[in-house]
Amino acid sequence: MAQKNTALIVGVGASEGVGGATARRFAKEGFHVVIVGRTQSKVDKVAAEIRVAGGSIDALVGDAAVEEDAARFVAAADAGGTLQVAVHNAGNNRRDSFLDLQRADFEQLWREHCLGGFLIGREAARRMVPRGSGSIFFTGASGSLRGRAGFAAFAAAKAGLRAVSQSMARELGPKGIHVAHVVVDGGIGGARLLGRAPQLADERGPDGLLSYEAIADTYWQLHNQHRSAWTQEIDLRPWVESF
Repeated sequence: MAQKNTALIVGVGASEGVGGATARRFAKEGFHVVIVGRTQSKVDKVAAEIRVAGGSIDALVGDAAVEEDAARFVAAADAGGTLQVAVHNAGNNRRDSFLDLQRADFEQLWREHCLGGFLIGREAARRMVPRGSGSIFFTGASGSLRGRAGFAAFAAAKAGLRAVSQSMARELGPKGIHVAHVVVDGGIGGARLLGRAPQLADERGPDGLLSYEAIADTYWQLHNQHRSAWTQEIDLRPWVESF
């Protein structure tokens, strides 16, 4: 009996978010999904929802920026079937005056976004390259492309992750591995943003915030691209967003 394809989704928080939606999207398509987050109750909730819907899933807790954890996550996903997709969606954001920005806070964001993405990407690639197939995707942001005032730490971390993805794509693409960076340019209408600013949904109007389900659809579409026309980078924003 052939092994089931698996998808590893790193950075799953609230069910109403990109990580949870991406896990649901791949589970719906018959993948065994391994989700990773920092909070047991949150990943357990997403896992329970997917099981109720008939999906196959395992939930893990840990830190992708810790080398041993990153290796553990990828090994678990590959043990549950054949790892075909790895998505790094982890990391927080913060606003700091540059004069007040602390070294520890700068380094923490770099660890979450850039180092964690590198470790997950490397471990996934080590499994995929010998098979000659697989997809490795990274969630980017506006900060991947430009540094706004007050967001030096976030921009540095995201720009670094973007560069990692570009280097990976150039080296691994000819070996059959699709590496893509997804720039999310705008607010996401999920639990994280609306939990802090619920008025934004009304202020932005219909489809004025990115749908996390629509972002998940993009990851699915990227995985299914023909290799003669692979996307390395794509940017997503609401139709009313200025850029």
